[in-house]
Amino acid sequence: MNNKVFGWAVRILCVSATALPFAALAQAPIPEHLSGIINDYTPATGVAGPWEMHGTWSVTMKRDFKADFSAVMTMEHPDSWIAANPGTSASPNVDSPTARNPHTHHITMTDAMVSYRTTGCPPDAPPTMGRFVITGQPSVTGNGTSAPFEAKGPSTLTVCVTGGTEVEFSNVTLEFAAMSPASGHFGSNPIHGVVRFPRKPDERDKDRR
Repeated sequence: MNNKVFGWAVRILCVSATALPFAALAQAPIPEHLSGIINDYTPATGVAGPWEMHGTWSVTMKRDFKADFSAVMTMEHPDSWIAANPGTSASPNVDSPTARNPHTHHITMTDAMVSYRTTGCPPDAPPTMGRFVITGQPSVTGNGTSAPFEAKGPSTLTVCVTGGTEVEFSNVTLEFAAMSPASGHFGSNPIHGVVRFPRKPDERDKDRR
């Protein structure tokens, strides 16, 4: 009887020892492609702020925990800035496109580092669960030409993707490191966006028909 009990105990220990390392290393798989939209404002206390930001973003996963990231964005002053900066006019002209200083940005990172360590990601409300982080030195344009702050040196961009219980990948934030050249324009606060539902390759093929 004792031999049988001992035998079963050894088997259980062996199975547990084999399973534990895999359980500890298990992570939710990241889709090969993710994309979404960006909608946010820079702080009013920032450089010439606030700015209204709208755009799209996408990421392609590569081997060795690397990824290519890109975002395209429009920026312009909102009504609150127009009201606070009437200029020489007797009253602010909210219908003047040039008064809002509209411009575009293309933001790209190639072979950026991917990590599951999301402890440094900004919190969401309601709270989300960290999924993965992309960090690298971006290339940023302004109206199709290298942005003026690019001449001051490289910046650091952190892209955090989080999610909830119903949508695994739902939220995204773009955050330029404080005191980096790009933060002088975009600010160092997180820029918020949303993740589109990941689609399978065969679903993309159906959309093209």
